[in-house]
Amino acid sequence: MLEGVRTETTGVLSATQNAGVAPSKPTSPVTMVMQSIGAKFFIIAINAATGIMCARALQPVGRGELAAMILWPVFLASALTLGVPSALTFQLRSNPEKRADLLGAALLLATLTGIFGAIIGLLFMYSWIPRYSPRVILFARIFLFNTPISAIFLIGRAALESRGDFKTSNKLLIASPALILCCLTILWATKTLTPFTAALSYVLAGIAPFLWMMGHLRELFRPSLCSFGESTRQLVKYGIRAYGIDLCGTMSLYVDQALVVRMLQPEIMGTYVVALSLSRMLNAFHASVVMVLFPIAVGRPAHEVHEMTSRAARMSTLLTTMIAIGAAYFGPILLSLLYGRAYIGATKVLRILVLEAVLSGATLVLSQAFMALERPGVVTALQVTGLLLTLPLMFVLVPKLGIVGAGLALLVSTSCRLLFVLSSFPLLLKMRMPNIIPHFEDIEFMAKAIAGVFGGFRKRLTPIEGTD
Repeated sequence: MLEGVRTETTGVLSATQNAGVAPSKPTSPVTMVMQSIGAKFFIIAINAATGIMCARALQPVGRGELAAMILWPVFLASALTLGVPSALTFQLRSNPEKRADLLGAALLLATLTGIFGAIIGLLFMYSWIPRYSPRVILFARIFLFNTPISAIFLIGRAALESRGDFKTSNKLLIASPALILCCLTILWATKTLTPFTAALSYVLAGIAPFLWMMGHLRELFRPSLCSFGESTRQLVKYGIRAYGIDLCGTMSLYVDQALVVRMLQPEIMGTYVVALSLSRMLNAFHASVVMVLFPIAVGRPAHEVHEMTSRAARMSTLLTTMIAIGAAYFGPILLSLLYGRAYIGATKVLRILVLEAVLSGATLVLSQAFMALERPGVVTALQVTGLLLTLPLMFVLVPKLGIVGAGLALLVSTSCRLLFVLSSFPLLLKMRMPNIIPHFEDIEFMAKAIAGVFGGFRKRLTPIEGTD
């Protein structure tokens, strides 16, 4: 899916060699993307199962209460990254010999920002979700103590991906949802599944993967705080310029929920969360591409970065659009069949959110060119401008149109951000605007790449089959 699929990822290998880590067998970008897509779809299947279970057992009111309790740790951790995860990836790829000091500083920064986010949540939770019962607000405040863990997870996965260890990163992505599904299944079978027990499952399921990740990072990187000041300056210098991109991405994922949970009743919030969850399944292709594209693109010539980004955007958007058309057409059937007839009211907003997911994914992929070329401030300025449209549109449209207004606000903001990113290529990078309309050559390229990946799998299985 990325330019140069027939070449090996020498950049990742050289980084791991310089870092004193034994390199693994060379893997092509397409193989890494397909592995990531496979992991993402596995996660989608798990999340779909948990979503269906919660939606049917709790009904819209209970599903809205669950969302109100578990939303904040991930939202606050992602909103307060200060761009450190992206900065860590860039600095580890550029200065692998400083891996211990960089990771140590990044982990401490994530812990501090996570604690700060939890404090902010504790202070403002009662005033932010006044429509919910005191018990729901109490549990939402208790679960805020998970915010530092969520922040450290972002750092850990960035460190692993910087050395090309996407396999371990994908395992971490899968572990928590899988454990959540196990817990919810037990609660369902024992008839003890409530919004509060479900929320507790979401929080506790992340502890074991967190501990395993920290042990793995200690073994690979030996984090140190010996040069905390210098390492912090390196991370913050890049991170602040990239922070707007992280913040915009977080806001595009969570700000609508944060505002809907404040403005509307729990039942409506539950309906909106179901539609949002179904539409966000489309993010798998774009997210998988970004996961691989940024680390590989760092250090490449500008024209290569442009070509890699353009092709990645076209092909991931093509795949996403094909699925989006089906999701929009069969939306009412999917909502009724999977979640129950109580959620049929989400049909209109689902179709809006499906289109928004396609455009936001394309924007995210195109943004990686600026990240790789050490121009994160450009995308930060452009995306913040687009994000500033979301808040006033939410406050205007949600009271009038309900959850449909929330979907429209996101769609308008995302459309503007996509136009901003596209126009910045010729205006600021002095490059032609990327063409995101798929070509026949792209389809042919994708078919050959997929055939090559499956051919490699077949070769690996041949010796095993011969031993039978």
